[in-house]
Amino acid sequence: MQYNKSMNKRKDTYSVEIGNIKIGSKHPIRVQSMTNTDTSDVDKTVNQIMQLSDAGSELVRVTVNDEKSAKSVEKIKSILLQNNYSVPIVGDFHFNGHRLLSKYPGAASSLDKYRINPGNIGPKDKFDDNFEQIIRIAIENDKPIRIGGNWGSLDKRMMDHLISQKDSNNSSISYSNLMKKCLIDSVLNSAAKAISLGLDKEKIIISCKTSNVNDLIDVYKELSDKCKYPLHLGLTEAGLGRDAIISSVAALSVLINDGIGDTIRVSLTPDDSSLRTEEVEVCQQILSSLGIRNYKPRVISCPGCGRTTNDYFVKLSKSIKSHINNQMPLWKKKFPGVENMGIAVMGCIVNGPGESKHANIGISLPGNNEDPAAPVYVDGKKYKTLHGDNIEQDFIDILQSYIEDTYS
Repeated sequence: MQYNKSMNKRKDTYSVEIGNIKIGSKHPIRVQSMTNTDTSDVDKTVNQIMQLSDAGSELVRVTVNDEKSAKSVEKIKSILLQNNYSVPIVGDFHFNGHRLLSKYPGAASSLDKYRINPGNIGPKDKFDDNFEQIIRIAIENDKPIRIGGNWGSLDKRMMDHLISQKDSNNSSISYSNLMKKCLIDSVLNSAAKAISLGLDKEKIIISCKTSNVNDLIDVYKELSDKCKYPLHLGLTEAGLGRDAIISSVAALSVLINDGIGDTIRVSLTPDDSSLRTEEVEVCQQILSSLGIRNYKPRVISCPGCGRTTNDYFVKLSKSIKSHINNQMPLWKKKFPGVENMGIAVMGCIVNGPGESKHANIGISLPGNNEDPAAPVYVDGKKYKTLHGDNIEQDFIDILQSYIEDTYS
């Protein structure tokens, strides 16, 4: 996967090493996801981590919420390594992370990163001790942490203090802005406290998640101005299906295009017809659409109109995409750089030849009442014209030859 630096005006941040990858600074924007299995079910969790990794997730987070899940972490990591999966595993801790990490040192050493939420570390009288305990364990094990605030679980002490200040000062600040301030102050104050306890600044990643697009953009723009920690982007509960995807694309695209963000996740509520890997695919499509990272050849195809009532171009587009998906595991190993190529499958003479010339390889199919011929263009020049009933296979053969000649 190529990282297109020229297209990305990333804001400079610290560089954080997590397992075998680095996040922040000039490193690629990383895609991550999270399992939804019971972590104590080792086989199911391992299988889902492998699926997510195969799909392109560069970090995978697992829930560590009780003793059974904490006991399982070491075995999960061991099985993954035995199967040549080195994807970094992140432990997600809420409420009892200090106890679990202390009681199960195998989990503390096996995990590649800890995720903690300042709003869920403990009650007012226990917060400092619990937080310090986690940070000490992170230092002892040389592990990075993500301090991940969430507007659904704000630090109650801080929120109460801000509300009290608002009331006593008769301030006109809105409750929404008060929540955003609380979220930002909570993670930045926690990061400062972690550093005061001895954690290196290059061991910290920050996130401040909301479920509202505009609030998320506001929060991260302010965060990026206030700190140099790498930022993890994502709506906290994006929702279900198309609505969730569109909201996530809207929020992340605005921020990434502004140079903000070092690692991303799209949190989708699963339904019966979707796979967990869809999260990863949406993240990849966001980065690819912005010209930042490419994961597989891009197929450009027209939407169709009254000139293209023949649906052959639709079938060919789907066939080419399916062929790419099936071949990518092999192509990725054998033909480095193939993910950066563009393929055009067009339906008529209006934009067909032009789009085909812009692509590395393109075909312009005949529209209604056009000559029943399909010119193929390679690197901007007409290569040959296809006829007959075998156009699909002929085009795939040309595509395969082009890949072998260009990317071997």
